Amino acid sequence: MKNIYKGLLLSLLSILVIAGCSSNESNGSGNSRQELRFPTAGTTGTIYPLGASMANIWNNQVDDVRVTAQASNGGVDNLNMMKDGEAQITFATAGIVWEAFNGENTFEGRQYEDVRVIAGLYYNPNQFVVREDSGIESIADIKGKNFVPGAVGSTPEVESSIILPEYGINYPNDIKETYVGFTEAIDLMRNRQVDGAIIQAGLPTAAVTEMTSTAGGKLIGIEEDIRNSLKDQYPWYAEVTIPAGTYDNQPEDVETLGIKMLLLVDASVSDETVYELTKTFWENLEELEKTHSIVQQMKLEEAVTELADIPLHPGSEKYYQEQGVLE
Repeated sequence: MKNIYKGLLLSLLSILVIAGCSSNESNGSGNSRQELRFPTAGTTGTIYPLGASMANIWNNQVDDVRVTAQASNGGVDNLNMMKDGEAQITFATAGIVWEAFNGENTFEGRQYEDVRVIAGLYYNPNQFVVREDSGIESIADIKGKNFVPGAVGSTPEVESSIILPEYGINYPNDIKETYVGFTEAIDLMRNRQVDGAIIQAGLPTAAVTEMTSTAGGKLIGIEEDIRNSLKDQYPWYAEVTIPAGTYDNQPEDVETLGIKMLLLVDASVSDETVYELTKTFWENLEELEKTHSIVQQMKLEEAVTELADIPLHPGSEKYYQEQGVLE
């Protein structure tokens, strides 16, 4: 009887060992697809269609990865989702990422040290659009007006909180604020319910096109002294000119400030995966350009510059070293 029990026990142990080996082999085979969630921005901005196209290319060309792009409220929202493990890839401007990485301002008490850069992409200019009949000629005139500073948790909201006070506007107390995204802001301007909005996105932006062509909107710039003051305080700002004719009702160049848009990933994503994502992205710019002309502004040699001291992911770093962009 003891021999029978002993035989059964040995058989059971053998089955468990075999099952364990089979499980390890399955996990290491690469057959299961890694799910990567990819929040982008509002549907009428530059980033949403670009992100959807990038996800499609990655899904078709990178083995064992499934990237799901989705709309979001933008930068702050995106970084919070990545920090909470609800996303793995995203976009945000350098200033917002700096705040998250260092746990300051918007991210005070929620420092996100595991954010990493895949690539620096292009500059996102701050575009202030106001109704022609609003009486607003300068950003200073927004005081007391109905204004859309952006959706809660968005990059435009952060920009409003930085730029408006430079004009002596106590944000948000000195404006009649409506916190909505680009699409809702277009309708509010068209229906004369707000006097203006800030749009922070690459050129040209669909939302600004709509506002200037169908909602009686016009662009106003940021004055030189204000630009200089902001650049002194926030080194990630850069001078950006919106060329005349970029939008309807824009006969002259408009001077403003822009911030570099970054493609980001959480540090937990493997070096191998991020290397393939980086390589596939840069090797398919021509295909991505069909989605938005902003892709013309993306240069490989500028992918590693002006990143606000946020570290590159080792997988991306390897690719840039191979390309001679990094030593």
